[in-house]
Amino acid sequence: MTASTPPRPKQLDSPLVPKMLKYVGKAHVWLYRRTGGRVGGKWRVGAGFRKPVPTLLLEHRGRKSGTHYTTPLLYITDGADTIIVASQGGAAKNPQWYRNLQDDPNTHIQIGTRRLAVHAIVAGPEDRERLWPKLVDAYADFDTYKAWTEREIPVIILQPTPDQN
Repeated sequence: MTASTPPRPKQLDSPLVPKMLKYVGKAHVWLYRRTGGRVGGKWRVGAGFRKPVPTLLLEHRGRKSGTHYTTPLLYITDGADTIIVASQGGAAKNPQWYRNLQDDPNTHIQIGTRRLAVHAIVAGPEDRERLWPKLVDAYADFDTYKAWTEREIPVIILQPTPDQN
C-alpha cells in the first residue's frame, strides 16, 4: 500500500457484499442485454464517475457446477484484443469468473449488441507491464485495488476466435 492510499475499507469484507453484488450484477446484465448496452455499457462509479469506462458482459461456465454465468466487467481494447482485469475491488482472492476462465478459456463476450467468441489468456509479465498503465488510465481505481491486496491482480487478454457456437 502506498502512503497516499488508505487501507481497504473493512465494510467491503462484509458477508453481505457478495450477496448484494450478485443481485446488482444480475440487474446490470438484464439491463445491458435488453438495451444492447445503452444502459449498463459505461461504468460510472468511483473513478468512472468523471471518466466513464466501457463495460462488457463476460460469459463463463462454473468449473465445478457447469452452470453458465454472465458477469459485467470493465474493459479496454488493445488492437483486436479485449483486456479485462480480475481486480475484485482489491479483495484477497481472485474472482470466481477468473478461476472459471482458467478452467475453460474459450467463451463469449458481449460489447453493446455484438456477441464475440474469445479465448482468454493471462497476460505474461511483459504484456502486463505494458497494459497496466493503459488500464489505470481508463480506470484509476485499479491502482487503488492493487494497493489494497497482496496478490498480483491478473490481467486477462481476450483474443478473438472463430465462433464455435
